[in-house]
Amino acid sequence: MTSTEALPTQNSDYAELSREIRQAGLLRRRYGYYAVKIGLNILAFAGGWVAFAFLGDSWWQLFLAAFFAVMFGQFAFIGHDAGHKQIFRKRQANDLIGYVHGGLVGISYGMWLGQHNRHHANPNHEQDDPDLDIPALAFTVGQGGHKRGFLRWMAKYQAFLFFPLLLLEGLSLHASSVQALRHPGVKARRGEILLLAGHFALYLTAVFLVLSPLTAVVFILVHQCLWGVYMGCSFAPGHKGMPTLAERHTLDFLRKQVLTSRNVRGGIWVDFALGGLNYQIEHHLFPTLPRPHLRRAQPIVREFCRQRGIDYAQCGWLRTYGYVLEHLHAVGAPLRAATR
Repeated sequence: MTSTEALPTQNSDYAELSREIRQAGLLRRRYGYYAVKIGLNILAFAGGWVAFAFLGDSWWQLFLAAFFAVMFGQFAFIGHDAGHKQIFRKRQANDLIGYVHGGLVGISYGMWLGQHNRHHANPNHEQDDPDLDIPALAFTVGQGGHKRGFLRWMAKYQAFLFFPLLLLEGLSLHASSVQALRHPGVKARRGEILLLAGHFALYLTAVFLVLSPLTAVVFILVHQCLWGVYMGCSFAPGHKGMPTLAERHTLDFLRKQVLTSRNVRGGIWVDFALGGLNYQIEHHLFPTLPRPHLRRAQPIVREFCRQRGIDYAQCGWLRTYGYVLEHLHAVGAPLRAATR
């Protein structure tokens, strides 16, 4: 760990990096990019539902279920960007985009935003990062030691269960949103209740109106499960398998964000598929940086870290999942050893 005596110098490091990013013009908003991006998403989504209506009661609809899983992911990425004020400078305009996109996919934007902000403030912190507080998984040996019963068994073999569990992620997001909106405290709660109720009513009506009951149920399962896998595969590479932090750590902001994050190499198709989350390091250092500027910020940040001897983690898409699974398997090892 870094000594507390070095913190003033370290804090000046982030200020210097921020100046470089600002001087490169990377903090300016990209209104045209987001206008085109959102417009194309809506056109593709609407076109998908037109095709759904014309195709009728057919098992070929399962291909459209996969298409809608991708579209839900793309809408979620826009909501993520809005939550970080990447689209507009003012919070109100970004929140409007966020609430609408949350309604389109059936999740509470307010619930997600609160959790995600806590994650950004405490990435990979064993106690304070809500993304590490997942009952079905253990991300540290300490978490695994506190598991009991069936959850303890799951932690033993969590590397094998990881991808199957992602099939439930979409349904979990819906359930968590409904649960959160049952209680006061979520911002714009009444509006979100109407958005979610409208989403589920329109979605279920359309599916069961066009498809037979069996086909409709299978369509919903394929759609929601693939969306869950897509979301999990997009967010997990950024931090899972990276160092975790505990209470009283002495890392400054820059090192805390860089050392707990991992980038995924790739071209424009990886940028599209992961919604810019493949630049996790740059995103965590500058959350308001518009998505199309992350690629340009990446070499600046990497070189800055190289000059200061700060580890900068980056690997290919498939390799990052290998790191995730290896980490989960290692965390479960003490539990497996205890039963021998």
